[in-house]
Amino acid sequence: MKITYYGHSALLVEGTGASIIIDPFLSGNPHSGIAPGDIRVDAVLLTHGHSDHLGDAVEIAKNNDCPIFAVYELAEYCRIKGAKVKHLNIGGGLTYSGFTVKYTPAFHSSSIQEGDYWIYLGQPAGILLTLDGKTLFHAGDTALFGDMRLIGERNAIDLAALPIGDMLTMGPDDALLAARWLRAAQVTLHYNTFPGIEQDGVQFCDRLKQEGIDGYPLKAGESLEI
Repeated sequence: MKITYYGHSALLVEGTGASIIIDPFLSGNPHSGIAPGDIRVDAVLLTHGHSDHLGDAVEIAKNNDCPIFAVYELAEYCRIKGAKVKHLNIGGGLTYSGFTVKYTPAFHSSSIQEGDYWIYLGQPAGILLTLDGKTLFHAGDTALFGDMRLIGERNAIDLAALPIGDMLTMGPDDALLAARWLRAAQVTLHYNTFPGIEQDGVQFCDRLKQEGIDGYPLKAGESLEI
């Protein structure tokens, strides 16, 4: 499994049989370094409906004639916008085109603004993605919560991607505890895109190392393989 980071919470996951992008906030992301039209994937996975995660999902899905996986209300929103979709919900899973997706809880919110109105887009989620015998856990935007320990106990997670930005998600201290509970190497997410969520990813990974956990403070465009 090869994971490429495109800033904020966007991850491209590539295996022998499939390529998947998660939370493709690219065109509005000052750090992505890639355009939606350059993405070639078999599926788009979304953790929730905020614009910095929904991003370019519909455009990418249309360009690639591939489905968007999302919690039911968000999937319906994307379907109305013209994309193919796969409806999931918290605790549900689906095997498709050589990979398996399972949605986990996340403690956050999920909506999008259109004009003067906010549209509710269902519950936020984390994603367990299994491809080529490896499992990635993308936590989405979340606070720390106790069942992260259960997620770590019940799943053989090879790599976990955690937000560390604080203010809008958990910060580094809570993410450090989440990393212990998930029992996996870590990639940092959802930080430094905007002034309110500036964090030192290298310092966070140094703290992980002190706990005996590998950490990877990837920069946009950088990859790792597991």
